Amino acid sequence: MKIIKKLIMAIVVLAAMSGLTSCNYNSLVEKQQDVDQAWAQVENQYQRRADLIPNLVNTVKGYSTHEEETLTKVTEARAKATSITLSADDLTEENLARYQQAQNELSGALKSLLAVTEAYPDLKANENFLNLQAQLEGTENRISTERKRYTEVVRDYNTAIKKFPTTIYAGWFGFKEKPQFKSEAGAEKAPEVKF
Repeated sequence: MKIIKKLIMAIVVLAAMSGLTSCNYNSLVEKQQDVDQAWAQVENQYQRRADLIPNLVNTVKGYSTHEEETLTKVTEARAKATSITLSADDLTEENLARYQQAQNELSGALKSLLAVTEAYPDLKANENFLNLQAQLEGTENRISTERKRYTEVVRDYNTAIKKFPTTIYAGWFGFKEKPQFKSEAGAEKAPEVKF
């Protein structure tokens, strides 16, 4: 009789654990899909920026014959940034850092390009240039928004896989921590403004 009670108790415990595991498993799958979707949106906005750059470079090129080095740097940075593709399955600290570094280099090259345009009043008044500049500014805002969303869903996912009892079996099913974006080196210092 004691053996039957122990057997029934073991079956009840296993059934309860199985039910909890499957519910949490499904929740983790949903959270992982949220991370994948958020990452796709980040990439989408970076691609939008990359697509705008050739038009911007060509517009500037038409007004500036002395800025070949700057234009070359922007083109090379764009090529490097678009050559690094990163699927949601390949998101690791190292891969994300490499991806982010290429994107930061492109951002720096674009800032240089836009600074150069200050020397060309006709270019700054060109409607096509102004439109491209506005689109680029809007895209930078979208990138920031999508990175923020990605950060939020990754935080939610990483927290979920670390909670007890989920942490026990999350690894069994291949749920691994996802990386976060890191701020650029020097971002913690306020820029120095001189007049």
